[in-house]
Amino acid sequence: MEAVTQLALFLANRPGTLAAVCDALATEEINIFALTISDTVDHSVVRMVVSDPKKALSIFEEHGTLVVESDVIMLEHDNRPGTLSGIAKKLAAQGVNIEYAYLAGAPGSNRSLLILRPNDLKKAIDVLS
Repeated sequence: MEAVTQLALFLANRPGTLAAVCDALATEEINIFALTISDTVDHSVVRMVVSDPKKALSIFEEHGTLVVESDVIMLEHDNRPGTLSGIAKKLAAQGVNIEYAYLAGAPGSNRSLLILRPNDLKKAIDVLS
């Protein structure tokens, strides 16, 4: 588990926009560890955790993309029923709210990756350590 920088990009909600973002990162050999997209009528919010957030931020700013940085927790955990429930209960018991989260684990895989944004990052890290 570690605190990492997440980038939130505000992009036009149209075909090819995500491909252009991914191409820009791939050209600079920046790996995407986690990604989620929320859409609205006129734009999408793409949240991502990447291998080199400073370099990625520079690339996006050069292209005039609105980007917001935030600190999140990246936690690799067991891919089994009840794991997320246990994490959420531990945080709740100490008064830490999960503002949002996203996770993925391939079927049959023993491990999953969870990205979460708590209201109190330091306390959440202490609780989960």
